Amino acid sequence: MTKKRPLEIILCAPRGFCAGVDRAIQIVELALEKYGAPVYVRHEIVHNKYVVDGLREKGAVFVEELDEIPETDAPVIFSAHGVPKSVPANAQERKMFYLDATCPLVSKVHVEAQRHHDEGKEIVLIGHAGHPEVIGTMGQLPDGAITLIETVADAEKYEPKSPDDLAFVTQTTLSVDDTAAIVAALQKRFPTISAPHKEDICYATTNRQEAVKQVAPHVDAMVVVGAPNSSNSMRLVEVAERAGCPKSGLIQRASDIVWSDFDGVEKLGISAGASAPEELVNEIIDRFAEHYDLTVSTEVTAEENIAFNVPRELRA
Repeated sequence: MTKKRPLEIILCAPRGFCAGVDRAIQIVELALEKYGAPVYVRHEIVHNKYVVDGLREKGAVFVEELDEIPETDAPVIFSAHGVPKSVPANAQERKMFYLDATCPLVSKVHVEAQRHHDEGKEIVLIGHAGHPEVIGTMGQLPDGAITLIETVADAEKYEPKSPDDLAFVTQTTLSVDDTAAIVAALQKRFPTISAPHKEDICYATTNRQEAVKQVAPHVDAMVVVGAPNSSNSMRLVEVAERAGCPKSGLIQRASDIVWSDFDGVEKLGISAGASAPEELVNEIIDRFAEHYDLTVSTEVTAEENIAFNVPRELRA
């Protein structure tokens, strides 16, 4: 029997599920327990196929828009990413029983945007076009009230109607460093621009990026467990590359591992996006253990103990 080559795995901590994702999944599971199937969910509850497939097997029905849902008494759940104001308004019109699984840290951004708008400020949202969180935040206010800025170049060519009456908010899952550069460009041009009271990029995004930043320079490759439509997972891949890791990539499941990518790798870092469950991390480690003689350690850069309550209707 050929001797397995040694491989050292360094696990980044924190990694994986955040409080908002945990709460959103709990809302679907508790609704299924309390009301039975079907439970309708508008958009993927969190951006992870394994999680969505698991909930679908339990009786969750995923739709992109409410008009795909027949007349029903069954609960309708809005995803963790948040929704435009038109969505609950439409649900109320149709007398739907809906539960909002929007992450409280996304709701905080919605409240901030509304407050700035009420104060007559012009609002800039730093984020990625087309991401459901961005669609939800922009949909809190009338069309045209929020301008989306994605890059430093956008910030440099942005022409507000009232430069002295500006405010910015951000998507919660952005690269901390990229966002800082965009904010700096805006503040240089518009010194009086109002910033969020407390950072909009959430604690989980920040902590996972910081953990990857610490590990990346000391490993030959970094694997991020997550989905390609998960903004925070994609940012972790970029953070690892920028922190000096020679190879960094996204893996959804153990079956996606391309073994030739790990030729010559002696030290491997592993992290997971905020919507990736720990069982997928374990599945990937187990698969590496079949091919290598593993030693596994964990690098802890922060402790997390945040939890969010589920809606009143679901509390025991």
